[in-house]
Amino acid sequence: MTVLLVAEDDEDIAALLLRMFRKTTFTVSRAVDGVEALRAIREAPPDVLLTDIGMPRMDGWALIREVRGDERSAQIPIAVISGQLHPGDPRATEHGVCALLTKPCPNEQVLHAIEQLATLGRHSHTAEASACHGLRLIPA
Repeated sequence: MTVLLVAEDDEDIAALLLRMFRKTTFTVSRAVDGVEALRAIREAPPDVLLTDIGMPRMDGWALIREVRGDERSAQIPIAVISGQLHPGDPRATEHGVCALLTKPCPNEQVLHAIEQLATLGRHSHTAEASACHGLRLIPA
């Protein structure tokens, strides 16, 4: 089974995401902020990380930097789901984000993005060698 970690501080959005992914073949867990997500990743790296940006204690950008900076987790596919970003935000590419989903995002789009990343699996995120460049999913 594919392990998905959802880092989301909003209880309602987290509940929706967890319910949606528990109906699939994913094993899903949740972290309430970046600190908790980073601890979970260091204990047992997930196959895919889905993170919000605006979270207390450690925001999504700091979490992504920590994940990408650690050789044990650097190749984990990361999707961002946020209402604070706009399609094409250059920070997503700069941070090695594989998929950028803007809130509100249809459930089918979220599922599709995470399924694609799970299929792709771990991969490089250097600017010149990223296998996920073609997967940058940005809803219109």
